[in-house]
Amino acid sequence: MVLRSPRTPLERLTVADPRPGPGQLLLKVEACGVCRTDLHVVDGELPQAHSPIIPGHEIVGTVVDKGVGVDAFATGDRVGVPWLASTCGACEFCRTGRENLCDNAKFTGCTVDGGYADYVVADHRFCFALPTHLPAPDIAPWLCAGLIGYRALRAAGDGRRLGIYGFGAAAHLVAQVARHEGREVYAFTRAGDLTAQAFARMLGAIWAGSSSEAPPQPLDAAILFAPVGALVPVALSHVAKGGTVVCAGIHMSDIPQFPYALLWGERRVLSVANLTRRDGAEFIALASKIPIQTHIVEYPMRKANEALGALRSGAISGAAVLTTAAATA
Repeated sequence: MVLRSPRTPLERLTVADPRPGPGQLLLKVEACGVCRTDLHVVDGELPQAHSPIIPGHEIVGTVVDKGVGVDAFATGDRVGVPWLASTCGACEFCRTGRENLCDNAKFTGCTVDGGYADYVVADHRFCFALPTHLPAPDIAPWLCAGLIGYRALRAAGDGRRLGIYGFGAAAHLVAQVARHEGREVYAFTRAGDLTAQAFARMLGAIWAGSSSEAPPQPLDAAILFAPVGALVPVALSHVAKGGTVVCAGIHMSDIPQFPYALLWGERRVLSVANLTRRDGAEFIALASKIPIQTHIVEYPMRKANEALGALRSGAISGAAVLTTAAATA
């Protein structure tokens, strides 16, 4: 499924199968999650995105071939491909454990072709070994919704009362991690979205309401998955002194002006950018241990546009996942 140019529907095309270069794996795609970042790519909101491009960066696949210099994986292994496709490995960020900030990084489904396809190639150094006892569609959202949610949770600190704004794919995974760690989860949804609120309560949220409502008590931290800049001052108004507001999306509308009093009291606002391989290794181990229960809506690969539309409208509870014919046969 190819995006020829931004703000146009994806086209179903037959193209030549990719071939693995040095250091690359060739994967037969089993499943690929549909992420809000894919919407930002399709809608032309990420200036770094290439076109034409095959979107998709929550990829679960099976190794069918390897390029020269790959010893870490064998044919038949199940592998996950995340958003971070590669980095330069030499800049100050890469050398100090902050590869997520590399200025020369490449991103799956954005600057290199992704997983809305039958086959994909990926740098083996940035792939993850995945458990084989779980269905591929259930694992796919781990590769971005899970990883970015995990990084955002760590950035939020160890506070007990956690607010989550935008209860979609990432939120429904990170809420389970937070509950596993003994935290209280407060879920904020679109106004009137009783389905999302009920979904949040089912996953252990002790309170769920509209993003315009105040929680029953001050929060220690808040994570914003909804790409709405106006929610930043709202979240600050609900966070106690010393609390943190984490902006977890790659794209967000402008943050409006707000009074300094909302920030005073050593409150913090910070963003989470991309992920590191350490995030991936830690989250996959933790998700397998808890274990994380992924709530998914499956679509065949050919219906990628339908899946993106459902995500845009807020019709998905949990995560949308595309599956290939072989995986669903």
